[in-house]
Amino acid sequence: MASFSWFSSNLGIFLFLFSLFTALASAQLSSNFYASSCPSALSTIKSAVKTAGCDGSILLDDTANFTGEKTAFPNNNSVRGYEVIDNIKTQLESSCPGVVSCADIVAVAARDSVVLLGGPSWTVPLGRRDSTTASQIAANSNLPAPTLNLNALIIAFANKGFTAKELVALSGAHTIGQARCITFRTRLYNETNLNPFFAASTKLQCPSTGGDDNLSPLDLTSPTFFDNEYFKNLIGQKGLLHSDQQLFNNGSTDSQVIAYRNNPVSFRIDFANAMIKMGNLSPLTGTSGQIRTNCRKVN
Repeated sequence: MASFSWFSSNLGIFLFLFSLFTALASAQLSSNFYASSCPSALSTIKSAVKTAGCDGSILLDDTANFTGEKTAFPNNNSVRGYEVIDNIKTQLESSCPGVVSCADIVAVAARDSVVLLGGPSWTVPLGRRDSTTASQIAANSNLPAPTLNLNALIIAFANKGFTAKELVALSGAHTIGQARCITFRTRLYNETNLNPFFAASTKLQCPSTGGDDNLSPLDLTSPTFFDNEYFKNLIGQKGLLHSDQQLFNNGSTDSQVIAYRNNPVSFRIDFANAMIKMGNLSPLTGTSGQIRTNCRKVN
């Protein structure tokens, strides 16, 4: 999600978070899963991500049998870069046909994208298999909406086993990427906990009517670099989304936002650990699902 060249804007972390947030099975993963079956897998993904700058259900195009997740409200015209995943998959099918899943490609690409933008690295557990279906309804109901208040955000993440601290750390992914005008217009024109100068400049990109798909950076200060500026912005009432500013709005997570503002190293460590935990959130493994030949459709 972004107007810079990383993943044609938005794919990396958010696609990873979205697809993993809706996974449905459970098992163990291993960081060396492809060591023998496809030893070039990780280097191929890293190279493709650098060139471009779960269960992978979000990758599926619509079919006659289901409407997929690409047009779900949080994803439509926001999550981008599917062609990068297609390119990686084509290369891996050439060297290791039928071995590396689309879900694992997304997981590794997310990590490599963060590193490329100056963020932390982490060991990605591998061995996911791909979903054979997708659900727009499930995506709309499971993905935390940008209009949620703090309590609802805490509950949504708690339902997936995450603490409020991990909620704040993962929200730090908004140090990169962009959001559509339609997702923050109500905040921009109706809320008062908003820096007036930030509001004025943002309104140039998001008029009160029209321009629903116009994009604005989630982190106005450094939208193409992974750092802790997102938290500094929240303290300055420059959170773009309602859900962003809720993390610093005289609530229970204020202290954690301040902690990450003051200690960027702590944020990097906590973000990486939360991403590892996210990566182990009920993936399809073993004989469940399949290894898609084309990430956009089932075999």
